[in-house]
Amino acid sequence: MSTRVDTPVEVQGGVGTSPVRPDGIPKLRGTFAFSSDLRHDRQLWGATVRSPHPRARITSIDIAPALAIGGVQAVLTAGDVPGNPRFGQERADQPVLASSEVSFWGEAVCIVAADTPQIARRAAAAVAVSYEPLEPLTDPEEAVQRGETFRVLEVTNGDQGRRGEVVVEGYYETGMQDQAMLGTESGLAVPDGEGGIDLHISTQWMHVDHRQIVDCLGLRPEQLRLHLAGIGGAFGAREDLTLQIHLCLLALHTGRAVKMVYDRAESFAGHVHRHPARLWYRHEADRDGNLVRVEARVILDGGAYAETSSAVLANAAYFAVGPYRCPTVHVEAAAARTNHPPAGAMRGFGANQVCFAYEAQMDRLAAEVGLDPIELRLRNALGHGDRLPTSGQEITGSLPTAEVIRSLAALPLPDDEPGDDPRRLPGGLGLTTPRSAVRRGVGFAVGIKNIFFSEAFDDYAEARAVLTPEGLEVHTAAAEVGQGLVTILEQIARSATGLDRVRVVFDHTGQIGSAGSTSASRQTQMAGGVVLEACTAVREEALRRAGGDRLDDRGVWRGDELVALPAELLAEGPIEHLSRYRHAPTERPGPTGQGNVHAGFCVAAHRAVVDVDPELGLVRVVRVDTAQDVGRALNPQAVLGQIEGGILQGVGLATMEELLVDRGVVRNASFTDYLIPTILDAPEVEAVLIEEPEPGGPFGAKGMAELPTISATPAVVAAIRAATGRALTRAPVRPEHIIGL
Repeated sequence: MSTRVDTPVEVQGGVGTSPVRPDGIPKLRGTFAFSSDLRHDRQLWGATVRSPHPRARITSIDIAPALAIGGVQAVLTAGDVPGNPRFGQERADQPVLASSEVSFWGEAVCIVAADTPQIARRAAAAVAVSYEPLEPLTDPEEAVQRGETFRVLEVTNGDQGRRGEVVVEGYYETGMQDQAMLGTESGLAVPDGEGGIDLHISTQWMHVDHRQIVDCLGLRPEQLRLHLAGIGGAFGAREDLTLQIHLCLLALHTGRAVKMVYDRAESFAGHVHRHPARLWYRHEADRDGNLVRVEARVILDGGAYAETSSAVLANAAYFAVGPYRCPTVHVEAAAARTNHPPAGAMRGFGANQVCFAYEAQMDRLAAEVGLDPIELRLRNALGHGDRLPTSGQEITGSLPTAEVIRSLAALPLPDDEPGDDPRRLPGGLGLTTPRSAVRRGVGFAVGIKNIFFSEAFDDYAEARAVLTPEGLEVHTAAAEVGQGLVTILEQIARSATGLDRVRVVFDHTGQIGSAGSTSASRQTQMAGGVVLEACTAVREEALRRAGGDRLDDRGVWRGDELVALPAELLAEGPIEHLSRYRHAPTERPGPTGQGNVHAGFCVAAHRAVVDVDPELGLVRVVRVDTAQDVGRALNPQAVLGQIEGGILQGVGLATMEELLVDRGVVRNASFTDYLIPTILDAPEVEAVLIEEPEPGGPFGAKGMAELPTISATPAVVAAIRAATGRALTRAPVRPEHIIGL
């Protein structure tokens, strides 16, 4: 590993500032090119035939009616897949196109290509598929009992005979949440005329997509090149393949460019969702509130195919106790295989579901021992030098749990009461709730999550820095999904070199190695870390060539003397450096889940103030304040943006967001019926950034963008409990839960 720069070079737009995002103005003006905006000469349009059944045997597929429509250029079924007929990020178990049986509502059965999108949709509707419906498996508990699982994990730590004097038990559920990203799935596949193909796609991990597509198409790796297209949000929905293989199949079959764009209803069917969860908990403590033992049983509904369920389950199991010390732990966890739509990555990746449960348990325990809920959390707060209660791993990096809790508790509560503005009352402009009917509640929650990938995953990132006459180029395959990665990489490059003119270049898969997935809160540290190394090497070479001690856009300086102009630095040839960066290695867990299975941790706390109309079951989230562990805020404005957006997603899961699945069929696959918070639902937010530098992070930074969602949900539900006195063990909280129906 190369030498790291601990102290940034002073430069305009470097780390610690909040420069204007290079993609910000184009996105505001509508001139930014998203993947759905791509065009190509003589392009065709693709469409997908999907199953209306959660489980059924396919008895016949008749494509003749579709082929008879003018303008239809291809109709492909499972028999047209030239390579491996199945794909999957962790396990190749999902058919590219279903052949003999469908296993979830919305599963792809057939794909078509036509001259216009309208003809493509008509052709898809004309394909005659005959089904013999079968009884779907929709109960995840039954699935576990029948052995229908993707993974079963037991984590045991400490003396299992040890017991506490005070016991609280609870059963909790969380629903299926959708990522609801701004842009639906879309892409453009262009054949190169030599048997290869270029795929322009919105994804979170080009190189893993590349591996799966090559396998299914039967191509040599160099025949496929993935190009990162403009991405309108992700939150985990773009980690697994959706239309990538379909696009390439159609393009190779027709010899023409093919474009696909899902509408919102198809997007709900086409991508993974957050795992619904069922959780049983037992917390035991001494009379002073010190945790003695935690038992948990966690079932995640993984749906029909594996996707990333194994990794999500591991996160849920390893963080089942939360950011608290506890000498004895026993966690049983299972990811069930059902005929529900596949579940996978979503912001928080398994930590959200268990946080909802263990924070409700901490509130119950506080009431049982007669302690303030904040004091109880402080007594048990996990920190640097402690061991993770599940795996026994020592916390060697930063983890300022107690400081996060104290900083949030110190913020003043709002002293204003609901006014006469109906927009500030439960029910809003529906004018349903008089001010006199409102009850206010306050709730508190703390969450923890790992950073990077875990369990001995070989996590690395590659980047190239190139000094040109126009400035510095940073080449990467890391996906900018809207979170501001391009800005962070520019800032790191500036502070590593002293150069102001920096441009990030997104290379295709044939030009550079993987930067890993834009997920797991890892890119600031991984892509940022490797960019820091590459740029540091370029700066050192420039200084060596010129014999100076400082570099900026005007050249190399020795003290106050300009000793080399930019053009002179390149007289010997270009200055560039390719770096590959790995984080500290992790371990596979032992038989009882023990080991150094994680590479880093992050913690946050949230306090919610909620107004409730208990007669109608309506809720208004007034305020959600937070204290957030950030390592070091390289871009404070971007950090605050992540916090505000993450909190709103947490509010959504707490109060309204849920895909309703009835015997395997999604009943609300549209934004008319799947509700997400709007600006009128957005609470006031005050954030305290706790900057305790993370060892090994670029300039002390750590990934933090998933935490705002994780503990926001239990904080909001805790506030509703406080206002109503009801147990409320399920999220999202519905009006009937508050009313008591």
